[in-house]
Amino acid sequence: MLQLAPAPGEPDSASSCLRSLNRLDYRPLSRQAQLFRRAVFGRLSKLEHGIVTVIDHDGRHRFGQGDATSGLHAELHITDPAAYRRIALQGSIGAGEAYMEQQWLADDLVALIRIFALNREALDGLEKGLALLYQPVAWALHRLRRNTKRGSRSNIAAHYDLGNDFYRLFLDETLMYSCGVFEDAASDLHAASMAKNERICRKLELGPNDHVLEIGTGWGGFALHAASRYGCRVTTTTISREQYELAQQRVREAGLDDRITLLFDDYRDLSGRFDKLVSIEMIEAVGYEYYPTFFRRCAELLEPSGMMLLQTITIADQQYDRAKHSVDFIQRYIFPGGCLPSVTALCRAATQASDLRLYHLEDIGPHYATTLRHWRERFHNRLDEVRALGYPDSFVRMWEFYLCYCEGAFLERVIGNVQMLLVKPLCRRDSLTPAL
Repeated sequence: MLQLAPAPGEPDSASSCLRSLNRLDYRPLSRQAQLFRRAVFGRLSKLEHGIVTVIDHDGRHRFGQGDATSGLHAELHITDPAAYRRIALQGSIGAGEAYMEQQWLADDLVALIRIFALNREALDGLEKGLALLYQPVAWALHRLRRNTKRGSRSNIAAHYDLGNDFYRLFLDETLMYSCGVFEDAASDLHAASMAKNERICRKLELGPNDHVLEIGTGWGGFALHAASRYGCRVTTTTISREQYELAQQRVREAGLDDRITLLFDDYRDLSGRFDKLVSIEMIEAVGYEYYPTFFRRCAELLEPSGMMLLQTITIADQQYDRAKHSVDFIQRYIFPGGCLPSVTALCRAATQASDLRLYHLEDIGPHYATTLRHWRERFHNRLDEVRALGYPDSFVRMWEFYLCYCEGAFLERVIGNVQMLLVKPLCRRDSLTPAL
């Protein structure tokens, strides 16, 4: 298995990786493969930042230029010419599939993703051109995973029900599967998860008299934090069976059954009134058609003076309309039915469908790249245990591609992560202090 980055405390193994790559048996290109290679090379020829060296049966092919802007370089080894066809015809989906089948490898996959992010025209070009022929197929498959009540349960199960033992391998003790906040250089993953939860609790001014609704339990990390440290009651819901069962166990073990109520309900079926509402990186699974429904239900579930903290991965407003009608590798293989919102799209939906208004917004996106690096390193360090759980090598490479893909995108700010504090009309919360 190709090591993508040295684990903490281990020597850099880049040189040994290169030696391994240079021993690969490169298959010759057929005439058809040469045509697809020409299409791929045509896009790579437009690189302006960073250097990509493609190595195949015909030798080394250098694209881009080194400059002070990025200083990034990566080697891409084509071990099977079929990779050219997949990339040319299917864009990022084809690239991910080819990586899963080890038709290509890279000495530094995160750097490769960053180079494409810095060269947006080249990246977009791989999703256009011949790849446009595949997009209707990908879109049709994606639309079959719409987030109806039944569809949402199926989509969530496809990712979150992979097995609690699997997620324990790379998450920290809180089992928070969302962006942490690294308050200083010495912060580890656990400290970052705790800091993120503290940030949310302080923004909501949680106290022992509050009844909090959480939409998207995860494995109970936030509910346990809020109930144990702030004494509030928490009602939290998930539609992942695996998460529900482990969260129940964790609540019992913490002795917080009297403070935490765990539900297995869709957000559209919730009832009652709550003082505060939290949703941490759940709305990405809602689907853009259902944003108004989501905000309408949140507003209906809040007291007239209530507050809502929404943490979400975002895409730039300028990219949102195009992105919501296209399908990439993440949507196809990792989060079926997923859709990244933009801040404007969320504010528009909240305005049109509810009386909620935006009170405060903080972009914590840079922290996500660090979070993903920690997950990636922990995942890599425990590959033997991943395989021992029964996951095949193609699954391992799929997750490597996913984690690197996201880390590179966050490093180059292609995607972000925000905490949005929304308030009801009678909320009289004081201004947030700079300490937050």
